Amino acid sequence: MRFRIQHTTWPRPALILSDTPQPNCPDCHGEGGHNHDYGDHIGEYAGTEWEPCHCWDETRRWTVLPLPRLPRPRQTSTDPWGGDEPPF
Repeated sequence: MRFRIQHTTWPRPALILSDTPQPNCPDCHGEGGHNHDYGDHIGEYAGTEWEPCHCWDETRRWTVLPLPRLPRPRQTSTDPWGGDEPPF
């Protein structure tokens, strides 16, 4: 296992310790998995699926440090694009 520290914002801001794909993996070459494009019944593009590699576990993560939520700045006007002038 190789660990790295990451910043996450969901479900709350925190620093987490997570597993990292093996850089010398012969299957994924350190990317952690493969993308597979797929189509619908007439052959049109319908999306992309992610298939994780066996060299790491993307669900292995631990919260190291929960971070406080910063207060949002208060808006002085209700219209973010409006100026300080009164409407006509």
